[in-house]
Amino acid sequence: MNNTVYSLLALAFGLVAQPVLAQRKVQYQLAFPNYVHHEAEVQVTFDNVPTDTLKVLMPRTSPGRYAIHEFAKNVYHVKVTDAQGHELPVYRPTTNEWDVIGHHGTVKLSYTLFGDHADGTYAGIDETHAHLNMPATLMYAKGFEAAPAYVTFNIPQGKNWKVATQLKPEQGNTYYAPNFQYLMDSPTEISDFDLAEWTVQDQGKTKTIQVAMHHQGSKALFDDYVAQVKKIVQQEKAVFGQLPDYDFGRYTFIACYMPQAVSDGMEHRNSTMIPSSRPLDKYRDALLNTVAHEYFHSWNVERIRPKTLEPFGFQEANMSESLWLAEGFTNYYGDLMMARTGLFDTKAYADNLAGDLNYVLLSPGRQYHTLVEMSQQAPFVDAARSVDEVNRQNTFISYYIYGSITGLALDMTLRQQYHKTLDDYMQALWRKYGKTEKAYRLADLEETLVEVTGDQAFARSFFQNTINGTQLPAYEPLLAKAGLELRKAKPGTPYLGLNASELEFSKNGATITTGTLVTSALYKAGLDRTDIIKVLDGRKLRSEKDLHKVLDKHKPGDNVSLTFERLGQPRTVTITLQEVPTLEVVPYETIGKELTPEMQQYRQAWLGSKAI
Repeated sequence: MNNTVYSLLALAFGLVAQPVLAQRKVQYQLAFPNYVHHEAEVQVTFDNVPTDTLKVLMPRTSPGRYAIHEFAKNVYHVKVTDAQGHELPVYRPTTNEWDVIGHHGTVKLSYTLFGDHADGTYAGIDETHAHLNMPATLMYAKGFEAAPAYVTFNIPQGKNWKVATQLKPEQGNTYYAPNFQYLMDSPTEISDFDLAEWTVQDQGKTKTIQVAMHHQGSKALFDDYVAQVKKIVQQEKAVFGQLPDYDFGRYTFIACYMPQAVSDGMEHRNSTMIPSSRPLDKYRDALLNTVAHEYFHSWNVERIRPKTLEPFGFQEANMSESLWLAEGFTNYYGDLMMARTGLFDTKAYADNLAGDLNYVLLSPGRQYHTLVEMSQQAPFVDAARSVDEVNRQNTFISYYIYGSITGLALDMTLRQQYHKTLDDYMQALWRKYGKTEKAYRLADLEETLVEVTGDQAFARSFFQNTINGTQLPAYEPLLAKAGLELRKAKPGTPYLGLNASELEFSKNGATITTGTLVTSALYKAGLDRTDIIKVLDGRKLRSEKDLHKVLDKHKPGDNVSLTFERLGQPRTVTITLQEVPTLEVVPYETIGKELTPEMQQYRQAWLGSKAI
């Protein structure tokens, strides 16, 4: 056959196939008759099944997470029938797949789901709510990835539960997702939550923002929280110059601040799941910090998205080299937004900055991995679970915090050398890759930095030495421009090489509970986790008080004798006490140093409000 015949056949087949595809859909029914024991009953119907064998799967990963999570472990009582209710044979080739044959075009599948972990990844079901992350809740089928899905939530009798979700409302408690990817990206809270809603006029469009909060606090606490969320929305809008065009015109903050919740934050395309066991009355600012981080994701990672996460796979780990930007820069902006809204004063912001700098600068991890390689560790560390001990205290630095202080360094450098800011860089990425939703490569990020600075040599050096390398700048002069001093927190104070919290004291001695750092005196002397320090400088070490009594007699650089026990055998070594390495960031005005008008102007341009 010639090409014309092939083209005609393809066209004819397409005309025939389109109505069939249009009729293909997935329908879910969820009920909670046994919520007191954390169970949901799920029914799903697949119509117009295109193949003899329907492969039904339970996801193994979840949007916003990068590790494997075996959600199938919480599924049981699986039953499969055809449209007439006749039971169908099922073959289970893997732990998370059910293959169905003999269906005659329709498959009805039901199962019980157990959920008792109300965070951003799993499901939590009890007498107060159903807190559902969709990959942990819903099975799906091969061949139905492009089919629309309809989900009906059946509210238990006597419950005043409502539904908060980014799914599109249809009728009653039935909601719509245009395709499988959107369905999996749509967490849902079903409870008697408080709801606030407002609109934002944005470049000629009206966009709706919602806060749905399941909590035990007062209406006044909720109203105050919503007022602060409004400020965060405005400050983050100012960074990019506009809000994203949310699908169905709406963005929803889904907050669950209940005692049984697990503290988390999980970004999604048009919503975020932000659970925590911490009550709103005592932890408002900490909870709002999570809000600021997760909302920034609606630009950065949900739309400014690395190519390595496209398409997101639900059956394997998802690895990306760019989480230093996707998560790390978002982490930097989360704290920055708290300052720009006034929720953090200069001291609170500086204290948070000090914590991040301490973690990264004092960690030995940069001896082992570059910033890109730290990002690629996500499948092993992002809520991933294992039973064996690991050496991450030495080899890993979180790409959240490492990326955050890299964002700080770039922001200060852009301000001080190029009269630009990190906001300018994020806006450029938004215009090129966010608004267009064109996934970026690492080389695209470097190219955009060239465009912002006009300095190809700087951009090349930054990506070669800092992103693909381990170099970081001297932060002292960068922060000094804003009237912030980075300095030793406890100069001249001796240090054993770990904190008292990393020792378990008893009459038998002080047991080391964590792996020792390769940079520490203890590591260099051969001590490690589970070793028991018996005697330090002639004193039995039975309490934290004993430790301080020894250290108070010494200074950094002193050699002291240490006796420890390993596997029942005593050993004696000599260690050299170090200086406490902890850093602090302090505003000039709090330590008697002059805060010049130039510093004040710089600080205001950096930390001050940008919302109009």
